[in-house]
Amino acid sequence: MTLQLRIESLDQEGRGVAHRDGKAIFVDGALTGELVEAESYRKKPNYELAQVTRIIEASPYRVTPRCRWFGVCGGCTHQHLHAAAQVAAKQRVLEDCLRHIGKVTPEVMLSPIHGPTWGYRCRARLSVRNVPRKGGILVGFHERRSSYVADMLGCEVLPPHIGRLLPELRHLVAGLRIRERLPQIEVAVGEAVSVLILRHLEPLSPADEARLREFAEQHGVQVWLQPKGPDSAHPFHPQDTPPLAYRLPEFDLTLPFRPTDFTQVNQDVNRMLVRRAIRLLDPQPGERIADFFCGLGNFTLPIARRGAEVLGVEGAFALVQRALDNARLNGLAERCRFQYLDLFQITPPLLAALGRFDKWLIDPPRDGAIELVKALPETAVPWRIVYVSCNPATLARDAAVLVHTKGYRLKAAGVANMFPHTAHVESIALFERHE
Repeated sequence: MTLQLRIESLDQEGRGVAHRDGKAIFVDGALTGELVEAESYRKKPNYELAQVTRIIEASPYRVTPRCRWFGVCGGCTHQHLHAAAQVAAKQRVLEDCLRHIGKVTPEVMLSPIHGPTWGYRCRARLSVRNVPRKGGILVGFHERRSSYVADMLGCEVLPPHIGRLLPELRHLVAGLRIRERLPQIEVAVGEAVSVLILRHLEPLSPADEARLREFAEQHGVQVWLQPKGPDSAHPFHPQDTPPLAYRLPEFDLTLPFRPTDFTQVNQDVNRMLVRRAIRLLDPQPGERIADFFCGLGNFTLPIARRGAEVLGVEGAFALVQRALDNARLNGLAERCRFQYLDLFQITPPLLAALGRFDKWLIDPPRDGAIELVKALPETAVPWRIVYVSCNPATLARDAAVLVHTKGYRLKAAGVANMFPHTAHVESIALFERHE
């Protein structure tokens, strides 16, 4: 049945929201203020999911998607919305989460952080499937609302030299003996080298290896092989490339990483996010600061560069070692210590054993840092906390604990458009202890 709907707002997934007969209807492809026709593809007692079939009255912020595969490929959801309006929508999502979930309101909304909107994605996982009815090997992101691989020959959000490689990767895989046993190719782009990690479930033949060497040399990439889990990934060809790394020039830092390590996908926005985090935290010589979920030192090393003593805490042992190596490489080992600790299982005694800190920086995964903030004692607490979040809902939940039970004020909050053209909301918040 075709529905005619007036779109009232966008939800956290970027879908248009309308109501009909008391039921919420979430409409893919619709924008706030639009009058649309849509068809339901899933009905539940309290809501429906629908897809736009015709725009009757278009939003002034509707634009023509740049990618010809938009709407089929599930990698992007917002290319039909002007870039500035995307950022505004994400800011509203953050504000709504803080207000409705956390029951908190920032004293100041920070100006949004945003950077290039195309060619920004320096990390990606591409699926590989052999689909004879579509011409053979497909390499790309999944189709929207599907486990199928999109039939795409380019990508506008990948760095241009990688996006142009999709047809070449299809041809490469099609010529391999193990083409049916190669489910994915990961991409990691650094300052001086671009890496392709091939996940293969069977050993390569000599002919396969020869094809990979030829491909790497022809296209100027380094090929890694991953026969098992992420720790099994290793460089294959060429062996003599510069290390995979990114730079934080403002802090005179270089951070090498393995292609399977977690790093931010958008290096330009990451630099701006680090700058803002350090400005809000304001580390000073002589202060003792904790960086929780420190990863490979993305925030730890800039804090140390400002003269503070830093403890980086991380629940992935390999990243702890990587962070220590990065501190040594950048001449900061004397100001940095690192500790392996599962922060999802932290308790007040474990937290107390780490010592007293003047300030905290928290940068958790999507699950947030609820056990960490609940473990905060009533006395001798950090007086300032900067919280970097990739999930506004868990940030809001944790903010409720900090504000309503731990005595902090939410001084400021704002978004960083780490993933343009998607509904992903990266944000940063500043908390300060009441006097």
